[in-house]
Amino acid sequence: MKPLIYQNARFLTSAPTRVQCPPDHGAEVAFAGRSNAGKSSAINTLTQQKSLARTSRTPGRTQLINFFSLGDDTTRRLVDLPGYGYAKVPEAVKREWQYHLADYLRGRRSLRGLVLVMDVRHPLTEFDQTLLGWADEQNMPVHILLTKADKLKSGAAKSALQQVRNQLREWEDLVTVQLFSSLKRQGIDAACAQLDIWLGAPEADQASSGPV
Repeated sequence: MKPLIYQNARFLTSAPTRVQCPPDHGAEVAFAGRSNAGKSSAINTLTQQKSLARTSRTPGRTQLINFFSLGDDTTRRLVDLPGYGYAKVPEAVKREWQYHLADYLRGRRSLRGLVLVMDVRHPLTEFDQTLLGWADEQNMPVHILLTKADKLKSGAAKSALQQVRNQLREWEDLVTVQLFSSLKRQGIDAACAQLDIWLGAPEADQASSGPV
């Protein structure tokens, strides 16, 4: 199959809960991460667009589940999930976000894989590990982007990458990890190749049943 064209991605719809999401068919890949980890910037970089996903100096601005179609093909979607763990909002709101996030991850049949975005300098927070636990429950493959790799020297970034891989050894059949930098446009090809695997499967109406 030819590589998919992510620069054609466009906003489809937003939903506060899973039951209000678009029809659960086709294939989609969701992006999740701590609110200041660079998730929206990663989506914009991968789609070669400046403002497809909302970015803000105020962490936690993304409070809805946002769907993007690949051009006119609404059967293949990118999904921007609410940021978690940092936003300065009431604790009750945080709990509500986490509930709907977990409900989406556990109940969305068309979800093929999860891109988990972590700041390379602060990986594997408690929230990251909780999300990995949800993915493990569903046998859902995860691809981790260690963002802001440009903030470290090359040797330090590679060392951080290896440390994360070592800590996730028990999930090595389910989880892959790479360095990524929106600023330096590092890691784009590897990330898009993983998206191609998940979104390019011929049976677009069947959910993933395990790691790819």
